[in-house]
Amino acid sequence: MLRAGAVGVTAPGFVHRTVSRRGALYGTRCGARKEARCAIPGTRTAPPALTGDMSPATPESKTCRSCGRRIEWRKKWASNWDDIAYCSDSCRKHKVTAHDRELEQRIRDLLAQRAASSSICPSDVARSLHPDDEDAWRDLMEPVRRAARRMVAAGEVDITQGGSVVDPSTAKGPIRIRRHRS
Repeated sequence: MLRAGAVGVTAPGFVHRTVSRRGALYGTRCGARKEARCAIPGTRTAPPALTGDMSPATPESKTCRSCGRRIEWRKKWASNWDDIAYCSDSCRKHKVTAHDRELEQRIRDLLAQRAASSSICPSDVARSLHPDDEDAWRDLMEPVRRAARRMVAAGEVDITQGGSVVDPSTAKGPIRIRRHRS
């Protein structure tokens, strides 16, 4: 039995085994080839879940049908992961309406009117629908951002900040929408 701070015997290309103070066994690489990740015969090896790249596979994340944000797999959804389509009760109630599809089409239309390398702001879309009413277009900002996230998931557009493509699920602050570039 290895004790806290104890180290297993290693050689180049093998995994260096160590026990933490809490008794967890972990390993670090000691060199050479990736395939040679087993300890020298006779030494204790870590269970596959603790070696990093050999952890049990979790299903791919999904995109919420309503808001376009990423849905990460959770253990409580293991039995019905294929049925999960929305990230929250709010999104499940809201769903995607005809108005949401209209916003997506408006984004496509505004991008078609601009040069292929240019982008638009979500406020351009909202203002094009309500040019004179300040409060009305401001209320449309989040629905336009949701429509843009859904379009990113479909591969139609990219969301950028400072000219760089960002993850729409985690982007905070001002964004721009541009056509997807291969």
